[in-house]
Amino acid sequence: MQAKDRNPPDGGYGWVVVVSAFMVMGLTAAVLKTFGLFFVEIQQHFDELASTTSWITSVAIAIFHLGAPVASSLCVRYTHRAVVITGGLLAFSGMALGFLGLNMVWMYATTGFLQGLGISFSWTPAVSIVSHYFSKKRALANAIASAGECAFAFTFGPFFQWLISQYGWKGALLIIGGIQLNICVCGVLMRPLASSRLLEASCSGTETSPGNGASRMDKEDVSPITQKTFNWMLVRRPEFVLYAVFGILAAMSFFVPPLFLVPLSYSLGIDESWTASLLSILAMVDFAGRLLCGWYANLHVTKTVHLLTMTIMLISTSLMLLPLANNYLSLAIFTGFYGFFFGTTVAVHITVLADVVGMPDFDSALGLFMLIRSTGGFVGPPLAGLIVDMAGDYRAGFYMAGATLVLSAGFLVTLDQLQQRKERGSQTNTKPEKSIFSYPSLHLVKLQ
Repeated sequence: MQAKDRNPPDGGYGWVVVVSAFMVMGLTAAVLKTFGLFFVEIQQHFDELASTTSWITSVAIAIFHLGAPVASSLCVRYTHRAVVITGGLLAFSGMALGFLGLNMVWMYATTGFLQGLGISFSWTPAVSIVSHYFSKKRALANAIASAGECAFAFTFGPFFQWLISQYGWKGALLIIGGIQLNICVCGVLMRPLASSRLLEASCSGTETSPGNGASRMDKEDVSPITQKTFNWMLVRRPEFVLYAVFGILAAMSFFVPPLFLVPLSYSLGIDESWTASLLSILAMVDFAGRLLCGWYANLHVTKTVHLLTMTIMLISTSLMLLPLANNYLSLAIFTGFYGFFFGTTVAVHITVLADVVGMPDFDSALGLFMLIRSTGGFVGPPLAGLIVDMAGDYRAGFYMAGATLVLSAGFLVTLDQLQQRKERGSQTNTKPEKSIFSYPSLHLVKLQ
């Protein structure tokens, strides 16, 4: 019975959790990803520079990351279900208040801060609980769940464009906020694992007695999901630090292309209706990339950190080529390459984190990783906006994103080398023990 509690189900109700996480990804990350459609509208309404307007997205991204350790701690203390429901309410509040559109600072506080916090409180526990429900099929389950971002973004592109044309950007924000209330429904479906519910009863002082035919649960008999302390000491582990630095540099790049893709297409004279289709193309190939890479990673043919390094290099190459586009067709092709390789990266990067730290520390690692990575998400869009303002060309932002990703790949290579060195050291340390059992007669002679 205890073994059953410790081992992830790897199926069953876990697939309901995956579907719920799929929906949460769509109602959070997809909204953030397609927010570029509001960029020009808000910029023109307040008559601000690109760098000033980009701070709305930057604040949302930063709070999304900064709120992750808080969300992880709350998941450890309470349940993933409760945190996701709270996140849905916060996301709705951010969009509903953003509808007022009082000034740019108000937009930072609502569609920036509140929306970012709502996304963090929804996204973080959704990713975490999927990893707890699966072990052997973790890569595939994570890929399917993360694909919700693409599936929703595919329809959100033209849908948001239609909402803006029909109700204005303010009315569109209010409607989107109402749609995000469905996050609360998804949260209700995220049922805690059985061992987690038992531990909650014991932690609340409801200890069972022998007379009731039950025994107390020891700490070692508890599933990793029931860990009740947040491990801040992960920052002392070199492997985690290297992966966190990779995360910072990657975050500086990942949020730039969706933000400036729409303005770049406008600068090329592409019609608005065709521009919205670019976001749909981006979402469609992203979806394919996640599922394909998740399926491949589940075969365990290639080490996940090697797979991630390859996808990062392919993304940087596609970003360097994207600014060469001079019409809709070429822009759509390069956008497709970028979207596909971005999808392959997202499909495995959480799995790599689990491999680096192990599942007992995964909740803490996810929160800390998101916190540290927030610096990249906070600096990336404004820095790209500043470069765009200085160069007078949206292409400059894509070059910056591509170069930063090349640098991030170097930290993945260093991480892999460190892990290999530790594995070789571990094998060397076990050799003397093996030799004793391999040649017992020699040691008997020596003892005589």
